[in-house]
Amino acid sequence: MFKKYYQLTKPGIIYGNILTATAGFLLASRHHIDVLLLLETLAGTSLIIGSGCVFNNYMDRGIDAKMARTKKRALVQETIPVANALLFGSIIGLIGFCILSVFTSTLVFYIGLIGFIDYVVLYGYFKRRSVHGTLVGSISGATPILAGYCAARGHFDSGAAIVFLIMAVWQMPHFYGIAMYRFKDYKAAGIPVLPVAKNMRAAKLQTLVYIIGFIVACALLTLYSYTGYIFLGVMVIVSLMWFIKGIRLYNIKEDSLWGRKMFLFSLIVVMTLSAMLSVGARLP
Repeated sequence: MFKKYYQLTKPGIIYGNILTATAGFLLASRHHIDVLLLLETLAGTSLIIGSGCVFNNYMDRGIDAKMARTKKRALVQETIPVANALLFGSIIGLIGFCILSVFTSTLVFYIGLIGFIDYVVLYGYFKRRSVHGTLVGSISGATPILAGYCAARGHFDSGAAIVFLIMAVWQMPHFYGIAMYRFKDYKAAGIPVLPVAKNMRAAKLQTLVYIIGFIVACALLTLYSYTGYIFLGVMVIVSLMWFIKGIRLYNIKEDSLWGRKMFLFSLIVVMTLSAMLSVGARLP
């Protein structure tokens, strides 16, 4: 039973956001890393993300029942009572917000609150009604790296704005890849993601445009002296590899395969980004 509640929190999403939150924290810390504050930030952020995912599971249980990859989730199969899930989500969310409030700062607390509201309320609404739901959801996905950065820095600055922008832009091609790869699921559930609402070609073109935007956003960190040229060189190379892969496979017959390959490479990009952000301020 513990495993079922654990899965409600979408642990894959939590782990991915722990990675970026840590990267943001280490970038802002430079040579003075407060390990205890990092752990407190990650604990609070993880619990809030987990809470948001539990509520998302509750809101999406009707949609999930129509999708092959989600139809076996606990709330769809009714192996966990809805009331129990909501209580569980509320408790871990409150604990998470308390941790951020007590051990970090008011700024980080509000960043967590914005991310939670965006994911549960705004994204939950727009994903069902607008092709722009992905863009709305990118806000919540970019708040963990912002929380990590601001927890270490102690205030919001241009570096905070840039890392937020980097993650928001990265998510667009990442999620377009998922939407193309899982096109049949999204179409069956009636979710107006770009490939469903428009077409695959539109999703491909926007994916490539956002990758270019991602390169520009990464360059801003070096332009404003938050990272050195090694960071910029590595990120330009890996991003161009991502872009070239998209161009090379652009006319592939199976659009879903294009989406899958672009999605998988986006994971390589974000792992490289997180690693480079963690040491970028200390490299030339």
